[in-house]
Amino acid sequence: MSGGVDSSVAAHLLKQQGHDVTGLFMWKGRHANGGSGSRTCCSEEDSLDACRVADALEIPFEILNFEAEFARLIDYFCDEYNAARTPNPCIMCNLWLKFGRLQEYADKIGADYIATGHYARIEHRGGRHLLLRGVDSGKDQSYVLFCLTQDQLARAIFPNGEMTKREIRRIAADLDLPVKDKPESQEICFVPDDDYGRFLRERTPDEVRPGPVTDLDGSVVGEHPGVQFFTIGQRHGLRIPFGKPMYVVRLEPETNTVVMGPNDALMACELTVSSVNWSIEPPSEPLRVTAKIRYRHRPRPATVHPLTDGRARVVFGDPVRAITPGQAAVFYLEDVVAGGGWIE
Repeated sequence: MSGGVDSSVAAHLLKQQGHDVTGLFMWKGRHANGGSGSRTCCSEEDSLDACRVADALEIPFEILNFEAEFARLIDYFCDEYNAARTPNPCIMCNLWLKFGRLQEYADKIGADYIATGHYARIEHRGGRHLLLRGVDSGKDQSYVLFCLTQDQLARAIFPNGEMTKREIRRIAADLDLPVKDKPESQEICFVPDDDYGRFLRERTPDEVRPGPVTDLDGSVVGEHPGVQFFTIGQRHGLRIPFGKPMYVVRLEPETNTVVMGPNDALMACELTVSSVNWSIEPPSEPLRVTAKIRYRHRPRPATVHPLTDGRARVVFGDPVRAITPGQAAVFYLEDVVAGGGWIE
């Protein structure tokens, strides 16, 4: 229970279905710097909201110390940016914390399942535990859950997956829950002001240093304050007059270089992913899917070619824009998450 409306209603739905429910809050310790009015999760204010909801629902509630786990998440976040990759800490939080450390706690207290307020579904077919999109296409969160293993999916429940956000809000209002009108969290929970640059400078000052900005021909056209502050497809932030729209098309951490180019240079038809996790039975032959290369990306037709060492090559039918190392490419067979991996 994060203290938001989604997990609050999920707890109510589980109790209504006859489950013996215990509410758990992940406390991030010294990283809990959200403060009043912050639109993150896991802040001290959120813990109080979650406690109030648990009282209203008459379920046990506990706060777990996840300080060490949040520290690991922050290290990953900084390491990826310092390697000129764009991280997705929400995916790693699901893998390491919500369905990692929480599963250990579930074992400790004898709980059969772990439930969250995610908008996704699980179905059991042919001996596999399949992850599916949530029915609310505008809120579907299957992308950030692609990494869950078969063991994790076997013990996961997503009560909100069959419902829309509007229905969830209505239930919260009908129950008069303390969080019924609470806005959704948006920023990364350990960067509550959304200022990644400040955060990286404070956490890893020796890694942030200026370097050259070049065009596609290698000609130096300016200087950047640090590759960490840029991502593929970005247009603003360099304040270099090009006379035409120019975008970040490549980051080169070895030379600390930001490479700029026109929009056409951002288009590509294929990518390679590593650490592929399959929800379906892992294929041995090329598989036709639709694929997303970021959370808000519209799925595009593609073919996944399995490789060795948990890698795969993804070939799109038409060029896609701004393929970004560090993000996830997730594959779908209609509503089923076939699998996904990390863009190299």
